[in-house]
Amino acid sequence: MFSNLPIPFLVLSFITILGALYVVTSKNPIYSVLALILTFFSISAHYVLLNAQFLAIVNLIVYAGAIMVLFLFVLMLLNLNKEAEPIKSNLWGIAAAVSAGLLLLVLTASFQIAGENVAKNPVEGLGLVKSLGQVLFTRFLVPFELSGILFLAAMVGAVLLGKRDHSSSKNEIIS
Repeated sequence: MFSNLPIPFLVLSFITILGALYVVTSKNPIYSVLALILTFFSISAHYVLLNAQFLAIVNLIVYAGAIMVLFLFVLMLLNLNKEAEPIKSNLWGIAAAVSAGLLLLVLTASFQIAGENVAKNPVEGLGLVKSLGQVLFTRFLVPFELSGILFLAAMVGAVLLGKRDHSSSKNEIIS
């Protein structure tokens, strides 16, 4: 079954599954977030194996970088303790087991339907930044430029909304 899979893929898959299991089973939320960072790193390595370097870098920057740092700050600011935890019920465990079983059933069925056709004919250069840039600046040039203008307008609007007029607020306090 696993004889035709490359060794790096199997090792990364093992690390990803172990990290994801530790995220779910860890009692300490800080360790859980750190295990989630490890899981994101191993998923990025999977993207590199699939020749999708752009997705790997975006996954590292956005998820392992920004979002996980935000999770760590929120967890550290919450000051979680045993008294603040809700009472656990067996109903949640049963619902989680049923959901996991259904997910396993759907994944197994989809892998059986896909069969061996998943990686037979990879497109040359798919997932590379060069091919993504080629498509963005030829076929999708107008939507790409319009989204850039929209993002610029959103940034200017956020700066203007965030900037306070200090002179009018001082006059309101005095009077």
